[in-house]
Parts: sequence; C-alpha cells; structure tokens
Amino acid sequence: MTFLEKLKSQILIGDGAMGTLLYSFGKDSCLEELNLSHPEKVQEIHKAYITAGADVIQTNTYAANYLKLQRYGLEDSVKAINSAAVQNAKLAAQENTFVLGTIGGNRGIKPSTLSIEELKRSFREQLYCLLLEGVDGILLETFYDLEELETVLTIARKETKLPIIAQVSLHEPGILQDQTPINDAFATLENLGADVIGLNCRLGPHHMLKTLEQIELPKHAYLSAYPNASLPAYTDGKFHYEGDADYFKKSAQSFRQEGVRLLGGCCGTTPAHIQAFAAELKNSVPVTEKVVRLETKKIIIEQSAAKRELQPLEEIVKERPSVIVELDTPRKLDTSKFFEGAKALKEAGIDAITMADNSLAQVRISNEALGYLVKQELGMRPLIHIACRDRNIIGLQSHLMGLHTLGMHDVLAITGDPARVGDFPGASSVYDVSSFELIQMIKQLNEGLSFSGKDLGQKTAFSIAGAFNPNVRSVEKAVKRLEKKIEYGADYFISQPVFSEEKLIEVYEHTKHLNAPIYIGLMPLTGSRNAEFLHNEVPGIKIAQPIRDRMAALKDQPLQAAREGIEITKSLIDTALDLFNGIYLITPFLRYELTTELAIYARQRASQVRGNIYVESSIQ
Repeated sequence: MTFLEKLKSQILIGDGAMGTLLYSFGKDSCLEELNLSHPEKVQEIHKAYITAGADVIQTNTYAANYLKLQRYGLEDSVKAINSAAVQNAKLAAQENTFVLGTIGGNRGIKPSTLSIEELKRSFREQLYCLLLEGVDGILLETFYDLEELETVLTIARKETKLPIIAQVSLHEPGILQDQTPINDAFATLENLGADVIGLNCRLGPHHMLKTLEQIELPKHAYLSAYPNASLPAYTDGKFHYEGDADYFKKSAQSFRQEGVRLLGGCCGTTPAHIQAFAAELKNSVPVTEKVVRLETKKIIIEQSAAKRELQPLEEIVKERPSVIVELDTPRKLDTSKFFEGAKALKEAGIDAITMADNSLAQVRISNEALGYLVKQELGMRPLIHIACRDRNIIGLQSHLMGLHTLGMHDVLAITGDPARVGDFPGASSVYDVSSFELIQMIKQLNEGLSFSGKDLGQKTAFSIAGAFNPNVRSVEKAVKRLEKKIEYGADYFISQPVFSEEKLIEVYEHTKHLNAPIYIGLMPLTGSRNAEFLHNEVPGIKIAQPIRDRMAALKDQPLQAAREGIEITKSLIDTALDLFNGIYLITPFLRYELTTELAIYARQRASQVRGNIYVESSIQ
C-alpha cells in the first residue's frame, strides 16, 4: 500500500527529533553535515525510531539548503548532503517504512530578511536533490511564514506527484504570526495541493491540541501533528527538554479524536516519546467526523484611560506649524538640569518633548521613566524613541505595552546605532527586527494583537514616527525608504538635522508627494569642534562646508560661536517654515537655552509666515 492509501484507513506514526539526539552525541555544529561525516550515527537514530514504532521517518535535511548551509561554508555541498541523507534513511528503513524528504522553513519572525526569489532558488535545489534519490514523499516543516510555505508548496506540487506534507508552526494557538486563522491557512494549503496539512514544533501537546480543537477536518487532505516534548529549559549554556514520554502516551487518544492521522514528534522528542504514541495508536482507525470548538473572538474594549487624550502629532502638523524638541536624558543620575530644560521648553510652547533611546549607544536614564515624569509632573507630551538595538522582540513588546499603560502614545521607531560605537563596545546589538518591522508590529498592537498574533484584549493608540536621513548622496533613495515605511504603517517622519537651505529645498521637492508629514530636524551648532565632530564622526549628519567655515572663523570665541550657531539655525527655520509645517529642534549637550530661544523664534516666525496667530500648545 502507498503512503496515502495507508493514511486513508489507519493512523501512521512518524519519527521524532533528529537534532535532539545528535546533540546528545556531542554534535553542536552543522547537524546535516553529519550525513557525510557520521552516517552511522544518523542511521542509528533512524533505526531507533523504527524500533520504537515509527512507520514514517524523515531525512536529516531540515536545514540542508543553500541559505542555511552557507553559515558553515557548506553551500556547495547541498547535493552531497541531501543525497547522503536519503541513502542513510533508506539503509535504516524496513520493508514497510516510508522515507520522507524533509525541507524546513527559512523565514522566522523577520520575513523580510529573505526575498521570495532567494527562497525559490534555494528550495528548488534541495527539492531536486531529494527527488532524485527516490524519497516516498516531501515533508515541508516548521514554516512560520505562510507566504514562504505557499511559495514552496506551489513549486513542489508542480515538480512531483509524490505525497506532500505541509506543516506550519505557531507562536500562539490557533493563529499564524501574520494573524491568519489556522483554518484559513489550512484551506489555502489544501487548495495548493498538499496531501497532508498539519502542525509541528514550537508547541507541546497541550497547546497543539488546543489548536487542533479549532481545526476542521480537511475535505481532501489529512491532518498531521508533530508536537515538541515540552518548552525548552536552559541550563549551563545548553537548551534541553524535559517532556515525559508517559505524558505523550496520555495525549495520544486526544490527537486521534481531533482527526490526526500522521502523528510524530519534534524538538526534544526521543524514541521513548514515539514508542508512547505507537503503543496507543499504531494501526488505529482514524476518526472521520469531529465537533470543532471554535474559539470565541473576544470583543476588544477600549477603557477610557487607554484612549489617546491628545490630538496625534501627525494631525497637528497637518493643520498648523508645530515645534517639537529633543532633550536627551542625562548620562548621570542628577536630573535637575533636564527638568529645568523641560520646564523652559514648556514655557516656550512646544508641542512635544522627544527623548532618544541611548543614542550613539551611550547609556542614559531610561526615556520611559523620564517621559512619564515629564507627563505627570509637567503636563508635557513625551515622544519616546524606541531603538531595535537593545531589546529583543520580547523586550520590545513589553516596553510598548508599558508605554501604553503609562499613557504615552507617541513613539519614534528607529533601528539604533550599533553597540560598538558606544560605552560598551563589547555589548551585543540585538536587532531582532529593523525599524520597518518595528513600525509594522506597533501598528499590530494598535489592532489589539501582540507581535505573535495573540489577542491583547485592548487596542493601543500609538502614533508612530519614522526616522528620515536626508543627508545622503541620493535623497531619492532615502525617500523610497520613507515610502516603504508608510507601507509598513508610519504616520509621520522626523528627520536627522539639516544644515543648509539647499538641502531643505531638495528634501521638499523629493517629499512633497507624500501624505505623511515631516518634522525637519534642525540643530544649533555650539562651535567649530562640535561642527567638525558632527560632520565627520556622527552617522547620518553632514554639514555644508560654508557652515563649517563660519563656525571655524569663531573657533577661539565660544560665546560668539554659539551665537552664530543660533543665527544659522534661525535662517534655516525661515526656509523650513516656507516648505514644511514641522520643526524638530535637537538640543546639544542639554543646552536647553539654545532650543528654547529657537522654539520661541519658530512660533513667532510661523505666525508671520502663515499670517495668523500661532495656536497655543496642545500639551498645556
């Protein structure tokens, strides 16, 4: 009987984890390369699963593709590794054992890191290698990104009539990371030609069964499930799993009742887990009907305290000239000067005080903490910068949930300067996501969904600014990035400081078609050394030579140099207000008196330019 013929009338038992057992042999490099260097170990594991009761084994090829093998310098060994893997599985297989060629997903939480064309090329190469060796079917497993799975499934279905198993992995029960409900995803996969559709990895039996309760029996395909042994523990620098095989045995009948016909194990499972499944279900008759328990969708209720109290900045700046000011939080614990500056800026009538997130990777007091105090004690609107450098996805979501809870809804999403430029050059830069993905994720929170798709029970109300660096050779290319950020959900933009009227005009001409408003960054220079440092050493800042010459002429006269910096910035404000409604003043070295004077000037100048009275600040 063929693989599908058997599935039609009985439950088949799959194997368990390959990597878990290879790690136990002390292998911590490229596990797929062991098909060549240690074939006897791979064969031994296959045999152990067959002895435990597995009807179906999979080749040790999860990551045997060009994209993943190149991490080890093995990208030219795709054919050799995949061919050896199939041969090892066949040598271990018995007469009634089915050998599936395994291909794993490449995209994780950051889908945009790999293009569809890269995925197609890598997938085709591995697929052809497996097909040439005569596998009994193709297993597509651990796909978090539905677009990737749809793409490779379409290719596989065109290339072979062999059975194809397509399995997705979930962060949260019942929903994919792009918020596609599991039944919708399975219907898509079935329509694309998958013979078996299912779940694997990430979830243990409990949560996987919770998802299966929501899954309808496919019309033509069959269901599969490969749960993890448990959640992983981390001890002495190593991940390990503590799932009890007896626990798997107790859950086996539940998998059958939910319609599963191919049941195996994923991370952390061993032959003992597979033996537990086999003892309960091997050759069992599958169910053909089931009652689906669809999870009732929660109604998202916005509490009055969670609602935005102020008009969003992007709306303010569309209606009238608006001034916001960056005031860095202190590098030491004395906050007196910071609050003096904040009070002065409030009296100047600015619309928001913005606080960087450890800019240049220099450690400062948390902008979340001082933002909250500024809001509570001074009644000012804080605009919090959020860098991708210092927090992983868990930390980013937690941080944003905290900001929402504290009533701070204005954020600037940035990638962040690398750690090596700052106080701790040996520190790790996280960069789980880029600013693009962070913007997209914050928008998702505004829909009441976590980064993993989980219902948060409440919608956030974030107004999201994106960063804009006009100090590049091609402003046109920089604007393309703005357009992409708008697609990802940016509401408006805040630019790096501009130091020439010509650049302001150039930026206007290249951005006037955008619907998202821009706050143009302006920063008063304090002296010649300051100008040269910014121009030569700070990423994203360039200062025109005539400006640097003006500052250099006063390099021995610090007071006059600072005054010249003020006058240069006032001239830039004049030009900027003819072109833009938003002015973003950056305070150098906590010298708030400089940006206070400029904020007052900008308000007065805006009143003259627009021919009306400047509206009082919304932060009062």
